[in-house]
Amino acid sequence: MNDRSSHSGPALQPMQVDVVSIQSQVVYGQVGNTIAVPALQALGLRVAAVPTVVLSNTPHHPSMHGGAIPLEWFEGYLSDLQARDALRRLRAVVVGYLGGPAQAQTLAGWIEALLRDRPEVQVFIDPVLGDEDVGVYVDHGMVEAYRQRLLPLADGLVPNGFELGLLTGRPVDGIDQVTGAARSLLGGRTRWVAATSAAPASWPEGGMRVAVVTADSAEVIDHRRLDTTPKGTGDLFSATLAGHLLAGTDAATAARLACGRVLEVLEASFAAGSAEMLVFPDPAD
Repeated sequence: MNDRSSHSGPALQPMQVDVVSIQSQVVYGQVGNTIAVPALQALGLRVAAVPTVVLSNTPHHPSMHGGAIPLEWFEGYLSDLQARDALRRLRAVVVGYLGGPAQAQTLAGWIEALLRDRPEVQVFIDPVLGDEDVGVYVDHGMVEAYRQRLLPLADGLVPNGFELGLLTGRPVDGIDQVTGAARSLLGGRTRWVAATSAAPASWPEGGMRVAVVTADSAEVIDHRRLDTTPKGTGDLFSATLAGHLLAGTDAATAARLACGRVLEVLEASFAAGSAEMLVFPDPAD
């Protein structure tokens, strides 16, 4: 008999989460929360995954089904986390791909309310807008939605080089320009920017760069570039970066560790003959 009223032990408490991860979800593939959640869990964090869109797979496949979560549902997912009293020990909000400007506005309002009560909660935002090879692949209203509503709420930002240029309206062809553009986003809560795929014209043969910029420093991380890269590497990078930051690592070191983890997963996935990333257990665990 499963009668809660007869339970004589201590009252059961709501499950508490360390991270709320708000981004896309796919049935097939490894992007958004589908890869971010296991990456965060592997670093010892309890995660609540809030989907922004649910898709059968990423759009580069011949067919795709699904779309953005209805706004009423999205609002409900966020408010019900608080209604379940699950956020008492919340440490961070991780934001990735969003389903449109209205969703961004709703999310900004929720984060603002959260930070009024819990200013110590960290907010990490990957402002997903597009990439150098394909241009903008989201609603163009998202550029202003990020600029006006979400970027000011972030402790740290993880744009790629193309997105950094869009958000700042500045040239980002060279590392010095990337540094200047990134610094223009600092202030208020925002303490660091990790720009991935930074300044492609400056990349060494077989390599690529991440620039980690704070008010006082700019560190360029060179790492190997693989010929073929499956979708979701940015999501894996951002989640791993967030996990190491929550462990007390500084932004530049966390970015180095995240680069290493992405390369490790890619190499293991290619060795297994997989077209998608496979999240293997970290050998350090």
